[in-house]
Amino acid sequence: MSSTARRTLAAAGSVALLVSGCGGIVADDPTVNGTAGAAGSADSAAAAITVSSTDTECALSTDTTNSGTTTFSVVNDGGKITEFYLLGEDGLRIVGERENIAPGATADLVVSLQPGTYFTACKPGMRGANVGRAEFTVTGDPIEVSGENAELYDAAVADYVNFVKNEVAELQPKVDQLVAAYVAGEDEKARDLFPTTRIHYERIEPIAEALGVLDPRIDYREIDYLAEVEALEQDDPTFTQWLGFHRIEKDLWVPAEDALQPDGSNAWDGWEPSTPAQRSEIGAALRADVATLYDTVHAADFAADQGLDIATVANGASALLEEIAVSKVTGEEDWWSHTDLYDFQGNLQGAQIAFDLVAPIAQRTPEGRELVDTIATEFGALQGLLGQYGSLEDGFISYAEVDRDQQRELVDQIDATREPLSRLTATVLAS
Repeated sequence: MSSTARRTLAAAGSVALLVSGCGGIVADDPTVNGTAGAAGSADSAAAAITVSSTDTECALSTDTTNSGTTTFSVVNDGGKITEFYLLGEDGLRIVGERENIAPGATADLVVSLQPGTYFTACKPGMRGANVGRAEFTVTGDPIEVSGENAELYDAAVADYVNFVKNEVAELQPKVDQLVAAYVAGEDEKARDLFPTTRIHYERIEPIAEALGVLDPRIDYREIDYLAEVEALEQDDPTFTQWLGFHRIEKDLWVPAEDALQPDGSNAWDGWEPSTPAQRSEIGAALRADVATLYDTVHAADFAADQGLDIATVANGASALLEEIAVSKVTGEEDWWSHTDLYDFQGNLQGAQIAFDLVAPIAQRTPEGRELVDTIATEFGALQGLLGQYGSLEDGFISYAEVDRDQQRELVDQIDATREPLSRLTATVLAS
């Protein structure tokens, strides 16, 4: 789970086709990934809008543009790793984002925008409230997709939505089992269930993260919750305490009294193991939130309400690889349980499925066939590398046993996969 603000894949009523991958730049990666590629680079360059992100501001060179392909060229002029968001009309749902931009680096977010009202914002430090939120207006005519492309796109989106529905349907009863063991104090059983339950959530993480405050309730780490507590309670007045999988995780793997959080703070500052009554409350909240997730994705108008489109599917693959790069491979996601390799596998499987659904569309051009072959090869290499540490069937080793050299090997292969994958959406839209 990324510690960014709540995401959306498209704002209802003002859908944006993301031309570049959702992912950003790992802080120690000097390259800039995810630019427009084959999809109208001349047009997007002409429409380039400069964004200057500092530790206190998020300044754009203009607050309006015409509908169609637009490039936001984000320059990190501050001293912290930053993120840039294009938000929907409600100011909450994220239409497009560029993550993990290192100080001094520049990264492009390329989008094909429908007319409407949006908002822009930055998040220096990648935690806490957004800064410099400002209204952004798109004028002009709506963008339409028709003919053969529309049929192919609709089929891929429908298949992806069915995949999401199935994963949530499998998640719900497993959450019930996990919560039952947790509430009953059967900690050993709950520890066994924890990583294999989460795998279904990890496969669909970009979709789940798009649904407002639901993902923070289900999957925020403690430090992420504390960094955004005021904004979260403003969005949901019932959200008055840290909840979800990671609250349960910390109770099941109680840290030593001198243990530190990923941000260096003491693990026991403002925290103590939950009482039986608190466990019941936390467990009930997780069950209710997952039930809401189930109802949301199974609603007849879910895809239309969320503006899910072919770019949603293609960018979902990139977003999941970014999740691995930013939180899983660092060991920060499952900080107390060290079950990160299960999450890694879930993200990888979700990315592979999204890729498989759009690959036939991308393959309609020679350049697309070459790109698809490259991505497939890199996916295979990444899965093979991960397989050295276990499997879902036999279990994965603790991530605490993966040394720095092995982590570096994983990072290198993730980067080798992310680079061609960042060009997938542009290739799909140009095919």
